[in-house]
Amino acid sequence: MSFSNTEKRPQKDHLFALFSQIAAAMANPHRLELLDLLAQAPRTVEELAQEATMSIANTSQHLQRLKKARLVVSEKEGLYVRYRLADPAVARLWLELRAVAHQRLAEVEVAIDAYRQRRDEFENVKVEELRGRLQNGDIILLDVRPEVEYENGHLPGALSLPLEEVEQKLASLPDEKTIVAYCRGPYCVMADDALAVLAANGRRVARLEEGVLEWRQAGHAVSNKI
Repeated sequence: MSFSNTEKRPQKDHLFALFSQIAAAMANPHRLELLDLLAQAPRTVEELAQEATMSIANTSQHLQRLKKARLVVSEKEGLYVRYRLADPAVARLWLELRAVAHQRLAEVEVAIDAYRQRRDEFENVKVEELRGRLQNGDIILLDVRPEVEYENGHLPGALSLPLEEVEQKLASLPDEKTIVAYCRGPYCVMADDALAVLAANGRRVARLEEGVLEWRQAGHAVSNKI
């Protein structure tokens, strides 16, 4: 028995309406930033509000919209509520959205230049090169993200040195090795800022553009807190 498109139209409309719930939930720059932060590590509403420089009330509203679309889940921890991505597929969706935007919108490159004004100042190390240089022991790999993100997952062999601690702990880094820093990936400025401090103090530096998300997406193993 066959059915015409007209007979099946309500069911098809409902199906595509369900798909649109995901797109609608993501169609806000603040919610995308929250997804980006949660892709690095689970966080409470208060922690997310501080990182995203939003009020707790606004942050909570955005999280509820993401939760309604089942992109994030939450769990109660005493007086606090901690959020995390509902599934690794959500992180992959975020990566693909970024990639398509970068490929199709010329304005993205202009915006990156405005945000990451130092990105052409430092040598870029490729993933394949990084592996070899780590094995040879001629570099130090620094994860300059907040410690909570490092503990949730970091590149093998990386040391945790949050951006705000770089200057005060500079003396603890050996000066005979090149220091390679990474942060949340190519749309993050923390590694640039850390390298600027290190370079100003006479250290040899380089940046790894990829972060933990990109590293995982490429199929490489990630280490947890040591």
